[in-house]
Amino acid sequence: MELDRTKQPSIRPMETFQIQRPETLQMPNGIPVRIFRAGEEEVVRLDIMIRGGLLEQTQPLQAVFTARMLREGTARFSSAEIAEKLDYYGAWLDVSSSMTHSFLTLYTLNKYFAQTFALLVSMLKEPTFPEREFAVVVDGNRQQFLVNREKVEVLARKELNIRLFGRNHPFGRYAELEDYERITTAVLHTMHQHYYCAKNCTCYLSGYVTDEILKLIESELGQDMWGSAEGISPSLVDCLPESWNGKRCFIERPEALQSAVRMGCFTVDSLHPDFLKLRFMVTLFGGYFGSRLMKNIREDKGYTYGIGAGLVAYPFRNMLVVNTQAANEYANEVIREVNYEMERLQAELVSSEELDMVKNYVMGDMCRSYESPFSMADAYIFLETSGLSDDFFTRAQQTVAEITAEDVRDMACKYLRKESFTEVIAGKKCDEMDA
Repeated sequence: MELDRTKQPSIRPMETFQIQRPETLQMPNGIPVRIFRAGEEEVVRLDIMIRGGLLEQTQPLQAVFTARMLREGTARFSSAEIAEKLDYYGAWLDVSSSMTHSFLTLYTLNKYFAQTFALLVSMLKEPTFPEREFAVVVDGNRQQFLVNREKVEVLARKELNIRLFGRNHPFGRYAELEDYERITTAVLHTMHQHYYCAKNCTCYLSGYVTDEILKLIESELGQDMWGSAEGISPSLVDCLPESWNGKRCFIERPEALQSAVRMGCFTVDSLHPDFLKLRFMVTLFGGYFGSRLMKNIREDKGYTYGIGAGLVAYPFRNMLVVNTQAANEYANEVIREVNYEMERLQAELVSSEELDMVKNYVMGDMCRSYESPFSMADAYIFLETSGLSDDFFTRAQQTVAEITAEDVRDMACKYLRKESFTEVIAGKKCDEMDA
């Protein structure tokens, strides 16, 4: 039978799939190790997650520089030795901080695990925060700050948070140039002493996991209560955002070739009963390449190369954000079309064809996100840092399978109200722009 290429193939509903759950090993000192065994290649990834991040810092840059400086020298290894050994053994190591946690992530071949793990342990337990390396790191980040503060997309992102949270809120307070002058290694030592300890630690181990690797992790991290006796267990305290009555903010950049447009509002947190349906509606609205916003504003109008909408997670609340860049003269038109698509989702039921298309996309995206032991580690780290239960993935699949066009309209009516959005435009102001 010859294939008729003039007709679009019918959309076949995607079936549910099973998601691997981790094994959990409790080490003698209480540190949990969540294990994802899979794969035939003898490679493992170790994530060490420390409870303590940007929310716990006493001044800007403290958390991010504490994590960044871990690889710049320890009691046993210099920064050059750490870099050389990682390169020699073909390993990759990253350090980072989020709002609530700090992370050390190591990818390494099994046969070199002992050698690369020794570096990680030394970085975790005995960093020295050397002054020379610190000055280099600060200077590099300062230069990047000077570059970023002229970028319209950075300006728009920061200004939206400032408008929604307030300048005195932890999520609305950004580092300024003088903060790079104020930060010291003593401040980093304090952060490390307070939070980098056994009682604030969780390990995720994924890939070709062997008993030998587990024994080595337990011997180095799981026996004693390492870290300072003064270690503090962070506790989340909700800080209420400041109220702002303005609808639109414009940041003038006369030399800008494009304007960055960012729209946002607070919405329900990830524990709310509506969250999964809301997430689906946002995907249909602007969360993938075939979304309403992309079809209208990119494909039909040609105002931008790309536009997206998504949920940005913060403790106690999520932010619904629409983000794009467009020629300066189109900034207003972009906002009008975004508002039009909001109203359309509130007024009209999506077709069964579009609904099935988005369902398939979301299920396929979940399949891709949970197909490897490393991605499963990412998924469960997301659960832990978000305070979600293990049944989240099952509930997510069930929501996608059962959601209706009426549900999508209800979510749009409840959470996609244009009057709730704060609008930020950063770029060159044109005569036709609204005040």
